[in-house]
Amino acid sequence: MSEDFELDTDDLTRRMDGAMTNLKTEFASLRTGRASSSMLEPITVDAYGQPTPINQVGTVNVPESRMVTINVWDKAMVGKVEKAIRESGLGINPQLNGTIIMLPIPELNEERRRELTKVAAQYAEHARVSVRNLRRDGMDQVKKAKADGLSEDDQKFWETEVQDLTNRYIAKVDAALETKQAEIMQV
Repeated sequence: MSEDFELDTDDLTRRMDGAMTNLKTEFASLRTGRASSSMLEPITVDAYGQPTPINQVGTVNVPESRMVTINVWDKAMVGKVEKAIRESGLGINPQLNGTIIMLPIPELNEERRRELTKVAAQYAEHARVSVRNLRRDGMDQVKKAKADGLSEDDQKFWETEVQDLTNRYIAKVDAALETKQAEIMQV
């Protein structure tokens, strides 16, 4: 196996891309003072005995920059959707208009902006931990190959490849965090 070893960097890259995708999804759920349909993605409603995403019980629209509307398809679900939004921790007070739930997005105050930047930093740290765990997996594969006869030069080469990949993704996480924090703090 010694000379034939080749680390599957494509797999590591794909898995690190997954960590970035997850981070972007978490960032999208943070309210920045602008309306976004993605802010409702983490919220589920108990629909017919199953936890169901809001976008599967109604149409989510953003008619203006500070308003999200949900046109609930089943009248019996309106109350459940409203309750799920109230209990979600988004800090939004839904207003009912028949089967349409309107969510006016209030301006964020300075204190809330600071709290959200801390939450964003926590999400970024989770992503960094995921990337580092993937780095450890890659390094473990290299160490296993070393035990199976991989040369020291090849071991150093693959360890450098894994570290370079890790550094690139950590930099991507940091850049995404910086962008999100600037977006949150923008008045």
